Amino acid sequence: MTATPDARVPWDRWDAPAEEWMLSGECPVTSGRTLLLELATRVLFPTILVFSLYLLLVGHYGPGGGFAGGLVAGLAFVLRHIAGGRSDGPEIGARVKVRPPVLVGIGLGVAVVTALVPAAFGEPVLSSAKASFDVPLLGHLEVVSSLALDIGVYLLIVGVVLDLLRSLGSGIERDADEADEAAETAAGPS
Repeated sequence: MTATPDARVPWDRWDAPAEEWMLSGECPVTSGRTLLLELATRVLFPTILVFSLYLLLVGHYGPGGGFAGGLVAGLAFVLRHIAGGRSDGPEIGARVKVRPPVLVGIGLGVAVVTALVPAAFGEPVLSSAKASFDVPLLGHLEVVSSLALDIGVYLLIVGVVLDLLRSLGSGIERDADEADEAAETAAGPS
């Protein structure tokens, strides 16, 4: 889904996938890709995302939190981009249904609102409360209100990493295409 300079892509379709990601069988891009990396990514990507959610949820009681979880999730998307091949222009955002700048805005909004809500009740900014309740099948759960701040930071970091991947990844791909074209021109017709 490449747009010509005079044709504008609708806002809700600019990051729609042009094709399925990592289908088995025929590979549209063959340069610089290995089967081992693609297979490892198929297993590791969901595992890394689950681990990032684990870091997000246990951040109050041990190492982790929104920043660490967001960085781990961002690295999962970097791995997926490296293994999944190239995209042209804005289609690099097609790996995720939400545009990265929107994800950054949502994360920042959630973090700011969560930080300021206690001030509306006369408490200091960033103060938190703890709620305990029993859930069938899960048992006794304790939730800290600052988890919402961590969720906002998580979304912010994932959005920043995806935006960097989109901008830097397209530049790297453009440079690689120019190098390939220069090598083909130097080699001459075959």
